[in-house]
Amino acid sequence: MSTLLRLATAGSVDDGKSTLVGRLLHDCKAILADQIAHVKTVSEARGGDFDFALLTDGLRAEREQGITIDVAYRYFATDKRSFILADCPGHVQYTRNTVTGASTADVVIILVDARHGVLEQTRRHLAVAGLLRVPHVVLAVNKIDLVDYDEAVFTKIAKDVNEVADQLGIADIQAIPVSALAGDNVVDHSTQTPWYDGPTLLEFLENANGRIDNSAQPLRFPVQYVIRPQTDQYRDYRGYTGTVAAGTLTVGDPVIVLPAGRRTSIAGIDRPVVTATSTAVVERPSAIAGEAVTVRLTDDIDVARGSVIVAADHSPGTRRELAATISWLADRPLTVGARVLIKHTTTTAQAIVTKITGALDLDTLGVIDATELALNDIGKVQLKIAAP
Repeated sequence: MSTLLRLATAGSVDDGKSTLVGRLLHDCKAILADQIAHVKTVSEARGGDFDFALLTDGLRAEREQGITIDVAYRYFATDKRSFILADCPGHVQYTRNTVTGASTADVVIILVDARHGVLEQTRRHLAVAGLLRVPHVVLAVNKIDLVDYDEAVFTKIAKDVNEVADQLGIADIQAIPVSALAGDNVVDHSTQTPWYDGPTLLEFLENANGRIDNSAQPLRFPVQYVIRPQTDQYRDYRGYTGTVAAGTLTVGDPVIVLPAGRRTSIAGIDRPVVTATSTAVVERPSAIAGEAVTVRLTDDIDVARGSVIVAADHSPGTRRELAATISWLADRPLTVGARVLIKHTTTTAQAIVTKITGALDLDTLGVIDATELALNDIGKVQLKIAAP
């Protein structure tokens, strides 16, 4: 299990995301004493109790309005593991921020107000989590104290969310009844929910697996940079630097360089070793997914930034036409004929939208006819790309 877990929060406005994050950080003792003192002073000046949301809502506009606008990133750790947390905004117009925060998450925590149940924004955030293939989704049924810790309310909401998750292809979802304000089932088990025997939020996060290890997948090595030192020591050196996205690189392996389709083999794998006084290049017999290395090839062929080195027996091939499910994040609607850029690993190419197949109906989760995709719409399109 990886010691680092990336998580993001999502949910509708006023569901208590920032309060939950503040409570989690506070109860994990991840907040400095002077920060706690400051929040206590501000809370008392407003005539209220300790406002946990102020521990995360850093922008002045957020503090004044009581909402989260930007994605607030926080780092904290427990004895078991470290966390990078993205506290995402709840307003529909900030869905683009939620997509950004969730794009690298291992876990997305989706809050639902126990009094209101599943809303349109709940379904939108579930759709985003499904689209981004987030490995784990936590359903935090918040403000359970405001419905007198009613098990039936929790069970109904969990059932509704699981039905939505099934339609969106989300396989792993854990429902937890919580009260961010009172601290129920956030870090410690609550005596108010004897009917719940699952993990607390922190217990789930401490034991959740990260993203799937791609080492067992076929080799994919996007070239980020071509190294040609042309110094006396490395006069004829030509290496291709990047991060192994999937699979394993091994010296001698037959490979194909895409999009050119040229066959060759791995002549060497280098990785720099940096000390206080010098930098040396060390040869490696192999490299696995996640490692950044420089690859040398047996043949002198045309390889540039944007090329992808793949396993010879598992080549994905190339295409100039794609069907895609997208979340549209621009203010200007997307229409047929629009020219866009498509980025794949380290290469960027021009593309044109040839067809809009439909948009996701957040009420029925079906695809409905659409001639354009507006801001925050999730829909299906077809693209024609200028380069393979």
